[in-house]
Amino acid sequence: MAAVSEKQPAGRYGRSADERADRTLKIVGGILGVALLAFVGWAGVHYITKSDVTGLLVRSQPLSDGSVQAVLEIRKDKDATGVCTLRALGEDGTEVGRKDVTLDRREAHFTELVTLRTTRRALAADLEGCTTAARG
Repeated sequence: MAAVSEKQPAGRYGRSADERADRTLKIVGGILGVALLAFVGWAGVHYITKSDVTGLLVRSQPLSDGSVQAVLEIRKDKDATGVCTLRALGEDGTEVGRKDVTLDRREAHFTELVTLRTTRRALAADLEGCTTAARG
């Protein structure tokens, strides 16, 4: 006598639970993949379109009782105009001079020598920060 199979014929009575789970995982994976691509695209556009100016104070030295000299290393877009704010610090740490330096050279990376006039002898200069200049 032939053995009778107790299993239902494959595909005859709908999908199995495993097939439904596989389909759900594929849909969730697709949605997450699209979201990841959208985020990478947004991050790329943001990185390309931003025009930050960064500066680094390489060194500073007092020239006289009324001035201090600073060397800045600047990184920016070639077409961007930046403004860096420097301040001179006295012996007691108080501010004895301040200057906004406009950087409009058409280079992406360069060194700038800046002289600040002070109200009294300064020990050092401090770079407060750099920003992209407003257009117009």
